[in-house]
Amino acid sequence: MQNDHRPINVNPSDLMAFAWPLAALTSITHRISGVILFVGVAFGLYALEMSLASEEGFEALKGMMKSPIGMFITWGLLSALAYHFVAGIKHLVMDFGVGETLEGSKFAARLTILFSAILMFLAGIWVIQG
Repeated sequence: MQNDHRPINVNPSDLMAFAWPLAALTSITHRISGVILFVGVAFGLYALEMSLASEEGFEALKGMMKSPIGMFITWGLLSALAYHFVAGIKHLVMDFGVGETLEGSKFAARLTILFSAILMFLAGIWVIQG
């Protein structure tokens, strides 16, 4: 029997010390952006209810959206949507067997980050100008 020195229990500190591959980080971030979007649905439904309740509610919502925190939340949700969309397209393409090699997954992860960053930047401009 060989002596096995692998840890039996993995602590969160062990996970932070691990050198995660870029493809794994983009996949984990895809899941995190999905959770952010799920929570963001509550903000969207509240905003919809508020805007349809009355004219005063609509004006109050416009004021909230123009505030710095409102613009940040809007940009954050749009950024999560952009990243989730791009990473989802990457996953769909990989489901067809494209880029399943180590080099292909690294390239796809870099493209995901690049296109997401471009969309996040454009979302920021759109929110600031809006």
